[in-house]
Amino acid sequence: MPKIQTIRTRKPPAGWQTIEATLTEIGNQIRDIENQPYSDKKKPEQLWGIYKLHHQRSRYIYEMFYLKKEISRDLYEYCLQEKYADAALIAKWKKAGYERLCCLHCVSNNQHNFSTVCLCRVPKAKLEEGKLVQCKQCGCRGCASGD
Repeated sequence: MPKIQTIRTRKPPAGWQTIEATLTEIGNQIRDIENQPYSDKKKPEQLWGIYKLHHQRSRYIYEMFYLKKEISRDLYEYCLQEKYADAALIAKWKKAGYERLCCLHCVSNNQHNFSTVCLCRVPKAKLEEGKLVQCKQCGCRGCASGD
């Protein structure tokens, strides 16, 4: 979540207007999900929407800087510093084989059985035919780069 704007907060660099509307919209969607009642969902399922929007916001900033080259390095670093994007997740996206990674929980060895990665990281060609795979941690249905 981005830091609260105060008098001492660093002013956004030039070009902030190009991404401000999208980041504000995603932030509002996150707040709406946080305020929803969760009585009908299991405990891990409550956070799936937030994980999805967090991924979307980080992916937007990543694409604007690395792929489209529409924002400056100063603005990119400002977004990382103010926690608009997840720097560790973006670092993984730059590595081969992790281009479609949904969250860092899926590649951390200590959160899965037998010190492996999440089931959503397995390419669909190596799974049984017609088997529905969904990550318990974030709700992803497949983020392997070979799909």
